[in-house]
Amino acid sequence: MRRNVKELLVQAKDASELMVDLAYAAVFFGDDDLAREVLRLEDRMDDAVREMRTLCMVATRSLDDAEQFGGILSMVNAMEEIADAAEDIARVVLKDIDVPGELRDDLRHAEEVVARVKLREGNRLTSLALSELALPSETGMWVIAIRRDVDYVHGPSGDTVLQDGDVLFLQGPPEGVDLVRELAGGEPFGLAPPARSGRLSNLDRAVDILVELKNAAEVAVGMAYSAILFRDLGLVREVSVLEDKCDDLYNDLQRWVLRAAAEVGDEELDELRGLLQIGLSSERIADAAQEMTRLAEAGDDPHPVIAAALAEADEVVSDAVVTSAGAAQGRTLQELSLETETGMYVLAIQRGGRWLYRPRGTRTLQDGDRLLVTGPEEGVVLLRTLTGDDRPAQP
Repeated sequence: MRRNVKELLVQAKDASELMVDLAYAAVFFGDDDLAREVLRLEDRMDDAVREMRTLCMVATRSLDDAEQFGGILSMVNAMEEIADAAEDIARVVLKDIDVPGELRDDLRHAEEVVARVKLREGNRLTSLALSELALPSETGMWVIAIRRDVDYVHGPSGDTVLQDGDVLFLQGPPEGVDLVRELAGGEPFGLAPPARSGRLSNLDRAVDILVELKNAAEVAVGMAYSAILFRDLGLVREVSVLEDKCDDLYNDLQRWVLRAAAEVGDEELDELRGLLQIGLSSERIADAAQEMTRLAEAGDDPHPVIAAALAEADEVVSDAVVTSAGAAQGRTLQELSLETETGMYVLAIQRGGRWLYRPRGTRTLQDGDRLLVTGPEEGVVLLRTLTGDDRPAQP
């Protein structure tokens, strides 16, 4: 059955975002299976993009149609660029270029990782609904997607019943990965805690910059979708600031990698190549995010199918304002456990006209803070209740 443009846009957004998460996770775990999942999604992405372009051309009847569909195609091109960059990150793993152990140590400091877990023989999850399993409260991990044979289920509901052979994609704290792997009948990774280092080397500085570049690029994508959905020129400017920051970070990365090259042997040069490839791909992701915001900058409203697609995607983008009427004021993000309680992940906080990107769990929320979030649609109501924001869930 032929799909319409909105359905294809939803699929493309979900697939491109999942690809980015899985690509970085493949680097973190050094996992070929995760990297191959990225390539699988890239094939599906190519099919969706080809079909969307065909549908837009067939539907064009006038100059006005061409301008409206041009906005859709511009967004499709940006999504495709994000997917291509994610594929390049995954190929760092598949080509055995490798990355320094220091990078995996730095990524292990992250509050969240994405993991791939396959249900194996003897697992304790098959035939149970996600709501029965309560994985978020038991392990801290959320199921963000499921691959069942060749099909993907993005944003599965609590009613979704797991089947033998399902491949789960989960998001949560690094320590939760092994808990889910054991439930799924697999062997734990047994990740060692990050090594403590003394004086910073040139390689350490390069790794730190790359992690910051990765985080900024991921936030830029979330903010770009938010800018389009809310038609918010303030968010457009923030994406532009992030894109400039990513450019600067990539230039700094190149300098520190070249300095580090003088300190390592020939066998370690491939690891430095891996850093540069991941850095370049991350910078391309930020470029694509900025390109998407052109839709919000244009004087005319974008085609309504774009807003409809963003609102129906697996992970919607939304916001919530902290007021004295809610329980969030005066509490830290860690105390609130927003991801466990609402399923929503905080991309940034707007306070006093400035944005705080990727806030840490120790950040205390204040009256008037605006949280920019992503997560399942049903989580918006829960979050706004918690923050005392009385607006309806739909933007």
